[in-house]
Amino acid sequence: MDKLIITAALTGAEVTREQQPNLPLTPEEISEAAYECYKAGASIVHVHARDTEGKPTQAFSVYKEIKERIADKCNIIFQPSTGGAVWHTAEERMQPIELAPEMATLSTGTTNFGPDVFMNTEEYILKFAKRMKELGVKPEIECFERGMIHTAINLAKKEIINTPIHFDFVLGVPGACPGEVRDLLHMIESIPSGSTWTVAGIGRHEMPLAAVAITLGGHVRVGFEDNVYYSKGVLAQSNAQLVEKVVRIAKELGREIATPDEARTILGLK
Repeated sequence: MDKLIITAALTGAEVTREQQPNLPLTPEEISEAAYECYKAGASIVHVHARDTEGKPTQAFSVYKEIKERIADKCNIIFQPSTGGAVWHTAEERMQPIELAPEMATLSTGTTNFGPDVFMNTEEYILKFAKRMKELGVKPEIECFERGMIHTAINLAKKEIINTPIHFDFVLGVPGACPGEVRDLLHMIESIPSGSTWTVAGIGRHEMPLAAVAITLGGHVRVGFEDNVYYSKGVLAQSNAQLVEKVVRIAKELGREIATPDEARTILGLK
């Protein structure tokens, strides 16, 4: 079994300071949160940028500043979001890809996202995937439903993305696939042999699914984008505190934690 890769999803596009007072928003705050998560045991940081008013932005310049600030502090894998917010255009969402990061997210289908719709047409998916391949960016396939796995497999068959594929199962989003253990198992059973996978449980599903992933040889994403609580009714003090909780669970279950360079080897980034 590979060592455990922990991804920290620091900010997201929907969470506000009213919901989580410790939410990092500025490039300085986001890079410091990334460094704290790195010290706690994370090897990937999943980044959504915010503008000077704290609103979601996909601006190249803001992602560039965040990426550079993080690189000055540590060698954690920088993984920008190409999802942005539901109102961003495809062109806006693609901007972070131009930084040629080691990884970036690639959502392979449209899904209900609470009261909103997260739009990913075939045109969007192909445009994002082809540009990632041109720049040598490994896509993390974001799957909110089982059909999105099938779409990614078809992209690989057409050599639009490379194999082995790395999947991120985002489970428990209101309007999309629930976050029960049986849902995770169905997703795992549906991916090609040799693939790697991470689970991001939303809200109360975060830690139960993390524990299952640890025991099954998968990987884990935690952070304020997915869940702002440390325990029921108790807000987390930081993203790093959530990473520390996963590290503690993993150690109790006998699973070692991957460093960023070990994660690069597991994911085929080097």
